[in-house]
Amino acid sequence: MLEMDAFTLDQLRAMVLVAREGSFSAAARRLGRVQSAVSQSMSKLESALGVTLWDRATKAPTLTPEGRAVLAAAERVCAEADALRGLAASMASGTEASVSMCVDALFPLPVLAELCRGFAEAFPDVDLRVDTESLSAVSARVLDGTATLGVVSPLGAMPGLTRHRLAKLRMVPVASPKHPLARVRGPIPASRFAQAVQVVLAERGGGGVDDQGVLSPRTWRVADLHTKHALLRAGLGWGNLPEHLAREDLRRKRLVRVRPESWRDDEHTLHLSAVHRAGARLGPAHRWIIARLSELCALDDARPRRAR
Repeated sequence: MLEMDAFTLDQLRAMVLVAREGSFSAAARRLGRVQSAVSQSMSKLESALGVTLWDRATKAPTLTPEGRAVLAAAERVCAEADALRGLAASMASGTEASVSMCVDALFPLPVLAELCRGFAEAFPDVDLRVDTESLSAVSARVLDGTATLGVVSPLGAMPGLTRHRLAKLRMVPVASPKHPLARVRGPIPASRFAQAVQVVLAERGGGGVDDQGVLSPRTWRVADLHTKHALLRAGLGWGNLPEHLAREDLRRKRLVRVRPESWRDDEHTLHLSAVHRAGARLGPAHRWIIARLSELCALDDARPRRAR
């Protein structure tokens, strides 16, 4: 029976190096050892595994079929060991083992994707979890500890959280070109909304934040932004969408802006914030996310926008 402690990580590393360098002597020079030490290490590994790894009948050592299979496994083991060493070093220096984020559904997905790409490069050994919720559900996740960071709008912010202001989020009222409101030129009086269904993003399960920006007495309430987007494009109502989500549809005329007479153009501009529990001690990975979020949101906000 093979005993797992009968061979060493050092022997596996030596095997990988011999295969890469093409000879025992070249591997010995890389390791700063004599050739006989590397040869003896390979013999001990073969004895421990009970298989012949190298065909020594050739001028240069050649892997046997069994040796090629063992080499592939040895490379995986060495890679995992290096990852473990890196993780331990990171944690010893104060870097967190994991980060969990909960992001408001209104947050721009391209910005989130760019944040995650940079995080993977900056903290390759730190696990990341990203969830999406709406309104006060984001704050609730941070307060109960199931998320260590949140990105929330003012509507969903709760007491007990420290906020780091990120950027403005512009909400625009839109409808399908087929919708009756889309045919009204200029500001639309409140009376015209009386028979129009307004699609509203609402808290899951009721409660929490009250419905916002409601003009129509008839409302359809949905719990996620993508459903709202689809219903608006289908001409089943009108409602507010984040400008970043509506932008391409407006450009391609799949949606058009409607202009309630009682609303200013910036009536529903929200200021997003990164949040964490008050008094929480943030490690390098959490601090990096907050700083990078601020940078990315500023860049996104500064991008030129097409005339609307």
